[in-house]
Amino acid sequence: MTQSQKRELPAPVPVIDHVVVNVHDRMAQAADLYRRLGFALTPQGRHTLGTINHLAMFGADYLELFGVPADGGSVNGDAIAGAEGLSAIAFATEDATAVHAALASAGAPVLPALDFSRPVALPDGAQDAAFRVVRLAPEATPAGRLFFCQHRTRGLVWRDEWRRHRNGALGIAGVVIAATRPEALGDLFRRVFGADAVTATPGGLRLWAGLAGIDVLDPAAVARRYGAAVPALAGREAAMAALVLRVPGTDRVAAVLREGAVPGVEVSAGRVLVPATSAMGVALEFREA
Repeated sequence: MTQSQKRELPAPVPVIDHVVVNVHDRMAQAADLYRRLGFALTPQGRHTLGTINHLAMFGADYLELFGVPADGGSVNGDAIAGAEGLSAIAFATEDATAVHAALASAGAPVLPALDFSRPVALPDGAQDAAFRVVRLAPEATPAGRLFFCQHRTRGLVWRDEWRRHRNGALGIAGVVIAATRPEALGDLFRRVFGADAVTATPGGLRLWAGLAGIDVLDPAAVARRYGAAVPALAGREAAMAALVLRVPGTDRVAAVLREGAVPGVEVSAGRVLVPATSAMGVALEFREA
């Protein structure tokens, strides 16, 4: 950071709000698969931007299946660009406008705030869940989209009836990013969250984000951890490769996956691993809490 880019406002605190799995136009297939994986999904929603989603809600965060209607329609193409799989990390904020100001003061590559909504079907009628997001410029984030999400109507998103999953998933424990140059993303994290937010780890670095860790590792380190379960970089500089979820025990997860006839599952002490080929392009690691 140069002197002219010296931070004038406090850095935002990194806490994961949700992660996004890009399923393109295969939402029906993705929803069926994730239910077989043991997730309880919210009813399908449609944003005012034209995209559609299902959510797997946890205690304080969630997983979003995100795509476009199979029948087409007007959609922001930037949001669904890229390969199928884990495509975005959304950080939580109570004030997206203040985050935008803080990032701009630090010289971070931030885009203008974006407001949108989607109807939520409830027993007493539909209501609009509203959001304001602040995005980092996509050319600065080759691993996928990074943005901050402000929920204006949290009570319409976090509802108890949507938080009970047959696989026992409790929340997001981590995201693993494969990168040929981990330090490049580390520099961006320091610009956004402050110099002390990133720590070195074998094969890369870690950003602690609330209860979760975002590990940025070189491909060899990712391969040592996950073998062939993760998607190949296929010429990309970086990609979000794996999502780690906390569960109270792995026996329950393994039983649900057997019932769902999910192929390629690996069960070992304290963890169950679902390969990317069986989870819409992202490896899922269920880790015992």
